[in-house]
Amino acid sequence: MKKIILLLSILTLSISFFSCEDLDDNQLEPMLIIKFKFDPNQSRLNNLGQPSFVPFGNGAQSPVFNKISSHYIEFAKDANTQLGDGSIVYHGQETTIGGNNAIDFSKAKIVAEGEAFLEIPLKDLAIGSYEWLRVSLSYQNYQIKIRKPGSSLEYDGTLESFVGFNTYIGTHSIGNTFFQVDANKPQGYWAFALNDFPYSASGQAPAGATTVPNPIAATSSIPLTSCVVTGKFNTPLEITGLEKKNVIITVSLSTNKSFEWIDTNGNGKFDPSQGENVVDMGLRGLIPSYTK
Repeated sequence: MKKIILLLSILTLSISFFSCEDLDDNQLEPMLIIKFKFDPNQSRLNNLGQPSFVPFGNGAQSPVFNKISSHYIEFAKDANTQLGDGSIVYHGQETTIGGNNAIDFSKAKIVAEGEAFLEIPLKDLAIGSYEWLRVSLSYQNYQIKIRKPGSSLEYDGTLESFVGFNTYIGTHSIGNTFFQVDANKPQGYWAFALNDFPYSASGQAPAGATTVPNPIAATSSIPLTSCVVTGKFNTPLEITGLEKKNVIITVSLSTNKSFEWIDTNGNGKFDPSQGENVVDMGLRGLIPSYTK
């Protein structure tokens, strides 16, 4: 009887040992997760990261965002870290099918607010202290208000904005409206469709007109038309390599009057049927934060 009890005790300890060992082996490694947030009340900044107002003669709206995509994400240690010298955690796919190198829109990951855009092992972010985050935004999908041709009423519509350095687009669509492009489009290409009526349009903002806030432009510049928006953590992000939990980065983007057009008639309404052209679709600032 004593032998049986002893055997059972050994067996129990063995099961407990292996169970604990299996549990440790199955622990998930910590992840780096990046999400987007849209804030119409966040400061409206210019290319140098300074407060900016809508120029006289232009009209602007704070659009209601549906989705967004990014092409490049980099953590920078300080204001002197040059673009490309930080810890790059994401670089989207590119193609030369349209001629020059361009973002491949067909391969872009497009997400809504609060949805994980990037989820990778935290070990892929190099150990260090990071003050700044750089995000190259490439695609925006949002709701705006428009004056319907021949009417004094405003209607809701959806606009797709391509603000990356260069984007190869095959076909893209807004609801049941399809736009056949099959070409590279430089920064500033846009397409629009009313939500409830059969009206659509597309166009191109002027070269170099898209606002790309970079508060550290004096020490770490970005290429023209790159759309690498730069923002500073309130408290530097410290990565030690010993983290046991996920690190979640929230990228808060200012949509404060980020859709801007030439208001030819001065009524503050977007009237593309009267020749009013889009001039700027750049996000107006980036504030990164994190939870660990």
